[in-house]
Amino acid sequence: MFEATRRDGVVQLRQAGTRWLSTAWDGGYREADAAYNVTIPTGFDRTDLDDYRERRLAQVGFEVGPTLLTGVAMDHARVATSGPVTVLSTAGLSNPAVLPVGTDSAAAGGAGDDTGPWRPGTVNLLVGVDRALSDGALATLLGTVVEAKAATLLAVADVPGTTSDAAVVGADPSAERAEFAGSATDVGSAARACVRDAVVASLRSRYDDGPPAPADATYGVVTDRQSDVRAP
Repeated sequence: MFEATRRDGVVQLRQAGTRWLSTAWDGGYREADAAYNVTIPTGFDRTDLDDYRERRLAQVGFEVGPTLLTGVAMDHARVATSGPVTVLSTAGLSNPAVLPVGTDSAAAGGAGDDTGPWRPGTVNLLVGVDRALSDGALATLLGTVVEAKAATLLAVADVPGTTSDAAVVGADPSAERAEFAGSATDVGSAARACVRDAVVASLRSRYDDGPPAPADATYGVVTDRQSDVRAP
């Protein structure tokens, strides 16, 4: 069973011997007992992220593992569980990444160009599954989780994500094996529900009047370029 623990601006999701897949700066597959979500200070501009992580985790008595960084305070972290899945989320929407579809680009509004002073955005997800998954199934789980995050944010905030969203998914190799982790599976269904509920709960804890509209954002990007489309 994955356990979530919060200490001084750091949240840990732990299950000994977990196989993780991360989209962080040093992402990829790795084995570690825990993954982390860490609040960084205002004005954070360090590039030695490995060293920063090691020192920050040591300060609160945690061992090193896959780590996500965010400007969102861990007071707003929320955990959701369903069946074999545990999801921990923090959510900030100050730097939305808007993707207009068709001719309707009204949601783009005033989203900025993602330059200027640091701002606390980012939707981060830590996901633990009490099942053994192959590397392929773990990658499928990552896709399922990101899709659920985008669907949730589109429903509640009219944007699929921010310019700095990240996720870490993990599976327990010692647990019962699951062959698949797509949306129609028990693992995928539970992950989708947990992502939805954890993201919504984190947003509610942070925004008293509901999530900000993308049109009101000072930072962020709007993907308004066009591509050339043809039959293969």
